[in-house]
Amino acid sequence: MLPLVRCSWPPGVYGVFTTRSGGVSVPPYAELNLGGHVGDDPRAVRDNRTRAAAALGLPPERLVFMDQVHGRDVAVVDAPPERPPTVDALVTATPGLALAVLVADCVPVLLAEPYAGVVAAVHAGRRGVESGLVTAALEAMTGLGARPSRVHARLGPAVGPCCYEVPEDMRAAVAAVAPGTVDPAGEGGRSRDGLPSLDLRSGIDRQLREAGVVYVGLVGGCTADDPDFFSYRRDRTTGRFAGLVWLEG
Repeated sequence: MLPLVRCSWPPGVYGVFTTRSGGVSVPPYAELNLGGHVGDDPRAVRDNRTRAAAALGLPPERLVFMDQVHGRDVAVVDAPPERPPTVDALVTATPGLALAVLVADCVPVLLAEPYAGVVAAVHAGRRGVESGLVTAALEAMTGLGARPSRVHARLGPAVGPCCYEVPEDMRAAVAAVAPGTVDPAGEGGRSRDGLPSLDLRSGIDRQLREAGVVYVGLVGGCTADDPDFFSYRRDRTTGRFAGLVWLEG
């Protein structure tokens, strides 16, 4: 069995985060690289995705991936598409269809509204936080009958403010549109080395709560610090782990 990071969900909803263990990719992509766009052997990526699907108890073709571009577009899917849509958030109300977000420092956001039967996977990096991508995903979910007050959110492992150092002007620009990314009561927008930094998960948490989401949970810690996860900031050339969410089929 693959080592998966599991978290609690309401009945009828499943969501997990993979680690870098249990796959067939070789360094620098070792082991369970699920990203097909980072230079890894495509055969290894296919094998890894098959292994991940088996660990979830789903056929590989029921995993839906995105062509992630750091934009604000959202795709609503009701069946596996012929090719990954060029978006940074997926939404579905189809049981047994697992939505996947690939990351190696960005925040993998999983959303579920169990009463309406709607889930979403969001690739929320700095640009996604700036553009309000999570809010756009929530809007797509409400179009399928979801209510923000009933949405459960899980923010997976991502680079933390301890390590996500950015230029001072960038920190100010992001904080101007997403104030939660710089918490004066916490680390004050500084890394452990005292340089300007951003807290993306805190910023997303605030965006979700301002949109009416009550149930927000953090899963895991900083990817740059934790060798169990891929981290672009730490390693540059590396693989991608995934957050996956689906409704009981």
